[in-house]
Amino acid sequence: MAVMANTMTMTARERLAEYATLKALGFPPGFVVGLLYGESLLIAGLGGVLGVAATLPLSAAFAQATGTLFPVFQLSALTMGLQLLAAAIVGLVAAAWPAWRMSRIDIVDGLRHVA
Repeated sequence: MAVMANTMTMTARERLAEYATLKALGFPPGFVVGLLYGESLLIAGLGGVLGVAATLPLSAAFAQATGTLFPVFQLSALTMGLQLLAAAIVGLVAAAWPAWRMSRIDIVDGLRHVA
């Protein structure tokens, strides 16, 4: 969560002038918020899908390695669904603060950083 939040905060800070330009062109603050949430959910979703894909072979290897220690070791669809849900929640929470800040950015302050 901390890494994702830091990534989204840095992304918003680096694109400050771009968001200010969008607002100067007349795009509403909701558009900027949508961009940040979209990027955050895309990154978190890719991570969640990779995590689910890695879970299948790792759980099979774990079940084989433990042998009779865990005689019934199964990976349910609920577990994989919860992994994806957790990734979506991380994406939403990580983008909340940067999206709020960028939606309230003053156009003049944002364009001041343009070199």
